[in-house]
Amino acid sequence: MDSSETPFGYDAFRRTCPSHTVLEMLASKWVYLTVCALRRGRLRNGELARKLEGITPKMLTQTLRVLERDGLVRREVFPVIPPRVEYELTELGQNLAGLLNQIRSWAEEHAPEIKDARVRASAVHGEMAAAS
Repeated sequence: MDSSETPFGYDAFRRTCPSHTVLEMLASKWVYLTVCALRRGRLRNGELARKLEGITPKMLTQTLRVLERDGLVRREVFPVIPPRVEYELTELGQNLAGLLNQIRSWAEEHAPEIKDARVRASAVHGEMAAAS
């Protein structure tokens, strides 16, 4: 492999490469959606929960902890009663959000085509099962 393929000295195709674990983290739909939700600015936990339909409180907490651990999200606790906590993307998180937003846009634009392909594939597999 020449050095132009791995300009940063990392190779995500290698299981032991640190960048491999970054891709594992990014593969979570909740990580992806949380980063996209925070792209426009600070949000409180409840605001995130409402924006991310279907996420459980436990999964939201776990996702935010992972993003904070990895330097993508900053958590700010305000000394008020009841406690108020807000989350926002760090500069690194904003950088990632730009890429993820492009993927989200692509997914939204091409969802009908993917849906049609899935229907066609199901029909083909159904015909194969009926023939056997």
